[in-house]
Amino acid sequence: MEVKIINNRPVKIWTNQVEESAMRQIENLTTLPFLYHHLALMPDVHTGMGMPIGGVLACVDAVIPNAVGVDIGCGMCAVKTNWKVANLPSEVLRKNIMKGIRSRIPLGKNHHKQAQDEKYLPTNHDIEKTEIVKRRQKAILHEVGTLGGGNHFIELQKDEEDNLWIMIHSGSRNLGKLVGEYYDNYAAILNKHYHSVVAPELRLAFLKRDTKEFEMYWHEMKYCVDFALCNRKLMMERVQEVLSDALPGIEFEPMINIAHNYAAVEHHFGNDVIVHRKGATLAEKGVIGIIPGSQGTASYIVEGLGNPESFCSCSHGAGRTLSRSEAIRTLDLQKEIADLDAKGIVHAIRNQNDMQEASGAYKDIDTVIANQSDLVKVKTKLLPIAVIKG
Repeated sequence: MEVKIINNRPVKIWTNQVEESAMRQIENLTTLPFLYHHLALMPDVHTGMGMPIGGVLACVDAVIPNAVGVDIGCGMCAVKTNWKVANLPSEVLRKNIMKGIRSRIPLGKNHHKQAQDEKYLPTNHDIEKTEIVKRRQKAILHEVGTLGGGNHFIELQKDEEDNLWIMIHSGSRNLGKLVGEYYDNYAAILNKHYHSVVAPELRLAFLKRDTKEFEMYWHEMKYCVDFALCNRKLMMERVQEVLSDALPGIEFEPMINIAHNYAAVEHHFGNDVIVHRKGATLAEKGVIGIIPGSQGTASYIVEGLGNPESFCSCSHGAGRTLSRSEAIRTLDLQKEIADLDAKGIVHAIRNQNDMQEASGAYKDIDTVIANQSDLVKVKTKLLPIAVIKG
């Protein structure tokens, strides 16, 4: 960990790889009057919207929608099975399992044609206290159990004992985007109205605690976090159905789940504060988490060490080194395909546009893991055998 003093505020960074644009965003965050104690940046840090992804920001009595992001509740889930990968025929993997998953789970911008059962939606929420969520109750019945695009994926993996694992990365789909954008705009209008010292060009508009607007956002954000979990759970259920059909006798352990885009009230350094994790994962002592690599590289099941200097957080993945447009423009399609083929990974890279999510666009996952040895300990290393992208 490196400690910098920026604008007289401590900034703790778990990497020496910070791009210039992300560093400018870090500098902007240190100007916030309600920034609490210090700013923490995980080893996968890279430029985001307003706040870097891989950032952990604690605030006094304020929430920043852009410090949560637009894919509210996005996260990871993983399930270990009793099936040995050595006993998984290649033909069954390609024709039964991969095709079966694609037939049951809509990918990219696709939704279910038929509404899913309401039992798959979050419960114990007062929908009347929401604005966007209330409007989207029918629409999200078609969105729940869908993967989405970008860096979202469904991956089959094997651990060091050759056990088959399922891993899914996805979030709250269009619901989280609508909520995030609505309240970022709402906050910007309010900030202008009460002459906030936070400059609008920073894209860090905030909502004050103990206001109606704060409470509205908080209810909507929490619903989105739960909806994102419901989304992953339904996809995991469908993947397990496919595997059960293809591999008689397969058994599944309980699902591991961890979110990495949300805000929560937590106790740190003697006070209750609002902690934003934008592309960062809770790593309280004993908490089991998931840190995925890029396409074709290792992923890790980890256990949190509860380091207070990171506000009990760790990275959420490898972190980008190239923007999507840079990756499409500069990466070698044939090389990326050859690397995946050489590892025997079933993949869906077909054209240059797919390079935006190629491994060459990301940091080295093993370096990222090594940089946070004081935040988490590795429990299981997983290697990919097949991947489906949105």
